[in-house]
Amino acid sequence: MPCYQLDDNLWFPSVEEAEDYGLLAFGGDLSVERLLLAYSLGIFPWYNPGEPLLWWSPDPRCVLFPENLHISRSLRRFMHREPYRISFNEDFAGVIYWCRRLRTGLDGSGTWITPEMKHAYTTLHQLGFAHSVECWDGNKLAGGLYGICIGRCFFGESMFSLSPNASKVVLVHLMEHLRQKGFELLDCQQTTEHLVSMGAEEISRKEFQQYLQKAHVPPHGPFNSHF
Repeated sequence: MPCYQLDDNLWFPSVEEAEDYGLLAFGGDLSVERLLLAYSLGIFPWYNPGEPLLWWSPDPRCVLFPENLHISRSLRRFMHREPYRISFNEDFAGVIYWCRRLRTGLDGSGTWITPEMKHAYTTLHQLGFAHSVECWDGNKLAGGLYGICIGRCFFGESMFSLSPNASKVVLVHLMEHLRQKGFELLDCQQTTEHLVSMGAEEISRKEFQQYLQKAHVPPHGPFNSHF
């Protein structure tokens, strides 16, 4: 049975039906309506070129709570020198370009940011649901990240770094922004040493769903962005 359905052609199975490794469903499309529905249910797309469109709901889920952000002494000293300029939504196209390029092999493989994904998230950005944070070294884009915002939950998609500590600095500024806006959490999707070192932790799928409700993510609130 679907856990949430907008019409006969737009629904997802219950997240409890996901495989142990997180795979829930395949197929469908990357329409705005389907992506917003997916994220509101704690589901995200992730697939490689040549594969069918795959939808995931991992258990456990890696998240970072704004109040639990850990900034090392060395990073604090680095940031104190203010080597970079930070901006929000100034160059979404540039951020997604570098996130894709740095993960793409010579044969075009190695990244889930397919041309279709790039187009879909750019459309979400134009509609006010996808956001980017940029790190500038002079007039050069040194690092950045992008993700989806629904309610008071930020669903991180990808990040990159071209200069020392750039991605860490971007993450610090994003988390401070989310803290000031009263966000519940940053969804990191996958656990990495980099994220854990900055305070990320794993919670159960059930707990994650409860936080989505607290963050007023649909169906517990309207489809809007508080970013």
